[in-house]
Amino acid sequence: MKAIYTLVDDIYELVKRKDGRFSADIAEDFSRSVQSRVTEQYQLPGNGEGNTTRRGLRLSQMGARCPRALWYSVHHPELAHPVPPWTEIKFTYGHVLEALLIAYAKAAGHTVEGEQDAVSLEGITGHRDCVIDGCIVDVKSASSYTFDKFKSGLIEKEDLFGYMEQLDGYAVASYNDPIVTVKDKAYDLVVNQVLGHIYLHEHTVREEHIRKRIEEYKKLIGLSVPPNCQCGTTTDGKSGNIKLDIKAGYSSYKFCCFPNLRTFLYASGPVYLTRVVRKPDVIEIDKFNKVVYN
Repeated sequence: MKAIYTLVDDIYELVKRKDGRFSADIAEDFSRSVQSRVTEQYQLPGNGEGNTTRRGLRLSQMGARCPRALWYSVHHPELAHPVPPWTEIKFTYGHVLEALLIAYAKAAGHTVEGEQDAVSLEGITGHRDCVIDGCIVDVKSASSYTFDKFKSGLIEKEDLFGYMEQLDGYAVASYNDPIVTVKDKAYDLVVNQVLGHIYLHEHTVREEHIRKRIEEYKKLIGLSVPPNCQCGTTTDGKSGNIKLDIKAGYSSYKFCCFPNLRTFLYASGPVYLTRVVRKPDVIEIDKFNKVVYN
């Protein structure tokens, strides 16, 4: 039986040698996985946090979040900011890359089990990606920027999207599962979606942390009215404008936190301004992604 520590090298060797181990059966598994992921994405309105067919907390949502945005995601998911078409496309090829990594792991001779199994912790459910060589593994496609944060170890300190809490939740929820033989560690298998580089990030499971986070979030969503917003903001250059920080900008419920939020499309991506002192000389769109003419 292979150990997870050799996974990346084994995948690289598999790809380099082209020796037939990526068999027809594995290719069919890969195709079925892509079909399932993409069909689910396009059958359901929205995606991820803004998915209006899924109410309630999920283990994938246990990262640090604005309390107000969290409350709206459970009580009024229909108010989620529409996902732009280009982002939906990015999600789709992310699904393809993640399914491909799992197929590579199988072809490279590693034991892959428990794919997309439902798990539950303190009444909160989720679906883990898989168990590789007895270890909980979450598979992710990432930009070069995020990939480098994983490699440098900065992801533990700057985990904007709750990747570590996801691992905590899946690992603790799977503690009594006999196929999970490693209890204190969990892993992100990350692929750079631009360059194709792969990295295996090891995380020490924090049981007390994730149980406290679940307790805190249950109390927040139990409130009868939305709590105060805690989205981060920062200055936008020297203009006097104030914008949402990177994390808040990704929130599907930013317009619930800032009803008068204005969106300006720069070449590097959208900037969300909470205060406009000097109007940027770029296209402005409304919360429905329509161009504002004024």
